[in-house]
Amino acid sequence: MWQELDAFRQELTEKSYWREIEVDFSHCDRNQRMRVGAMLTCAAVFAGFDYDARGLTYEVLYDKREVFLLSRITVRIHRCPRVRDILRITTWEDGARGAHMQRVYEYRTREGELCVSIRSEWILVDPVTRKILRPSQFTARPITRCQVDIDCPAPQKVVLPAETEELGTRVVRWSDLDGNGHLFSGTYGEIVWDYLPLDLQERTPREFTINYSREATLGEKLRLTGSREGESYRMEGTGLNGPCFTALAVFEQPGTDIRHRP
Repeated sequence: MWQELDAFRQELTEKSYWREIEVDFSHCDRNQRMRVGAMLTCAAVFAGFDYDARGLTYEVLYDKREVFLLSRITVRIHRCPRVRDILRITTWEDGARGAHMQRVYEYRTREGELCVSIRSEWILVDPVTRKILRPSQFTARPITRCQVDIDCPAPQKVVLPAETEELGTRVVRWSDLDGNGHLFSGTYGEIVWDYLPLDLQERTPREFTINYSREATLGEKLRLTGSREGESYRMEGTGLNGPCFTALAVFEQPGTDIRHRP
């Protein structure tokens, strides 16, 4: 039987870009809920989609010696997406704050229900010298500001307490690497979940923040430490030259996580 199926749509405006995706098993945990690592992956990928659609591909930006590295990101989950949900993911630039260029996101269903809000901060880097550039040095296009009220706190610095527990080590493998040759930003979320306490692994957080401090490269061994504070957990991964990431996951009290589907 032949039938015409709906195609997923995308749209580019002066200040925004959106595209539809279907949440499938590769995005989800064993409870068929979208993993935080998949949410982080979509955020990184959609920033690229936006600039690609404007003709500012990675190659173009590299030739200009103006590339972006993700520095901090905060995810607020209003209703955790589930397998087969159709999401319209929209992203906007949102000006600059100090040395950081800002980008925001909303993940909504086709019906308009808000599932995920994200705020992120990026640094501009010369890929040849690895020198950090100021936002005012970005020449590819004028940076716009989002006019939508994004229901998510700004990313903040995450710090572990003095007393922490040892969680183990994680070696960076070939399949972890992205086109920049380092551990892909979305994979950090997967690492965090692999080393959370068992009871927290089964739950979806209310908020998740991660700071990316140093690049983790092939063969590097990350020493993972953490600290539980009631319904939240802080974790840090330290490599050869210091911390590579620090993350904070904040969960609802058990039995009150009513925003997520059963």
